[in-house]
Amino acid sequence: MYFIPFILFCAAALVLVSIKQINQYERGLLFSFGRFMKILEPGWRLVLPVFQSFVKVDIRTKAVDVPPQDAITRDNVSIKINAVIYYKVFDAGKAIIEVENFYYAVSQLAQTTMRNTVGSVTLDELLTDREKVSKEICSIIDQLTDPWGIKVENVELKDIALSEEMKRVIARVAEAEREKRAVITKAAGEVEASENLAKAALLMGQTPGALHLRTLSTLNDLSSDQSNTVIFAVPVEALRALEGLAKLTEKKS
Repeated sequence: MYFIPFILFCAAALVLVSIKQINQYERGLLFSFGRFMKILEPGWRLVLPVFQSFVKVDIRTKAVDVPPQDAITRDNVSIKINAVIYYKVFDAGKAIIEVENFYYAVSQLAQTTMRNTVGSVTLDELLTDREKVSKEICSIIDQLTDPWGIKVENVELKDIALSEEMKRVIARVAEAEREKRAVITKAAGEVEASENLAKAALLMGQTPGALHLRTLSTLNDLSSDQSNTVIFAVPVEALRALEGLAKLTEKKS
């Protein structure tokens, strides 16, 4: 009679010990005698001690910092680059069975892929097409981690660090580019101004009296300042006409 309560107590204790809780964001892998049996869904599940074991896998999206990596671009520029990789487990069975530690494996794979991808592009391409490089890294990692049951959702390049010498070189290149644009803009303005002056000269030459009106207007502007010294250029023809008029006057007298 005394054995029945003892047996019931042992059975209740065994049930309590066997109850395992799996949260909504987790999946459980059930092993019987070391052999994979099935994936346990969220809720309370019975796992018999000694005979069975189980492993929980978090299937939420994870954000992993990829530490700064020394890399050399295709044009032989040394840089340091780091990134953030976002991934999630879509097959808990593969994530545990196919790879020993998928957290560590994904991080190492991201570092290697990032260095290789950076080495295939120039510094200008890396700085201007950062999104394109990120997508390429994401595609490569996602393809390689697919057999592990892992989906890589996104890769973001956080920072690209250059040496001080390279920063000075880039600054000089940027300054030279700005000077080049300034010279081109100034030359284009001079060309446009000369074309407008040519059109104005042609128009005034074809309009009687326009040149004289322009000359008078210029003289009026100059006379507004008492300190200006004006040298008025008289056409040679006018001087010859005055000379002839003077000679004619002398003859008459």
